Amino acid sequence: MTDIQPKTILVDGLATGYLEAGQGDPVVLLHGGEFGVSAELGWENNIAALAAHFRVLAPDMLGFGGSAKVVDFNDGRGMRIRHIARFCEAVGVESAHFVGNSMGAINLLVDATSESPILPARSLVTICGGGEMQRNDHLAALYDYDATLSGMRRIAEALFFDPSYPADDEYVQRRFESSIAPGAWEALAAARFRRPGLEPPPLPSSKRSYERIAVPTLVVEGERDKLLPQGWAAEIARQIPGGRSIVVPKAGHCPQIEQPSVVNHVLVDFLTEVQRKVSA
Repeated sequence: MTDIQPKTILVDGLATGYLEAGQGDPVVLLHGGEFGVSAELGWENNIAALAAHFRVLAPDMLGFGGSAKVVDFNDGRGMRIRHIARFCEAVGVESAHFVGNSMGAINLLVDATSESPILPARSLVTICGGGEMQRNDHLAALYDYDATLSGMRRIAEALFFDPSYPADDEYVQRRFESSIAPGAWEALAAARFRRPGLEPPPLPSSKRSYERIAVPTLVVEGERDKLLPQGWAAEIARQIPGGRSIVVPKAGHCPQIEQPSVVNHVLVDFLTEVQRKVSA
């Protein structure tokens, strides 16, 4: 069995928790942005399978898990992207495959479509992040979380197609406890504060300069995602030079959790193919 090691490192003076396993080409896993998520909860079903082929690094982004609970009210997304870039430097990663889910995927696309990307990406896999979020009760469950067990159950209902997840008291409790760890709820809730009278900030947009992406990219959609419209992944992939897309059946917003065997197979095949082409 692959040994998954929990570690902590200081990145620009900020405590950064992460999981590490395996050897070989680095793969960096970026979790989502919902209350209570962490690298462990986001990727626990995937790390061992990937670590059989690669060196896997799954950091807790700022505000989550074992990382510092800090907020940048001017550029929260940019802060997290810069932190991951500096994290890579700190752990000796000059170039890596990046895989992101939800917010982690959006952060990858925001960086890769910018005029000056800073993440050392040799390939990208974006899972359920990048399309136009649907303003519905499921999105409200993510944004209006009140740090209660019932509120966390609503988040689980929003994230997953399979009703067994919100019905699993132990699983909901794990996510709930993660969401109320010291500073966790405060950091994420504070990032959504706005001055009275200001309009709500726009949701992350699917309209970006995708033609700027210069590395192999795979866009992954959950067939039964309650937060994104059907077909968004193919629409984005068509705008990326050489971009590809797939749809994972019977999966909601976190296919890597609901359908890990399918996603692990897809990831290993895609990353191995990229690795072979780079070596050639």
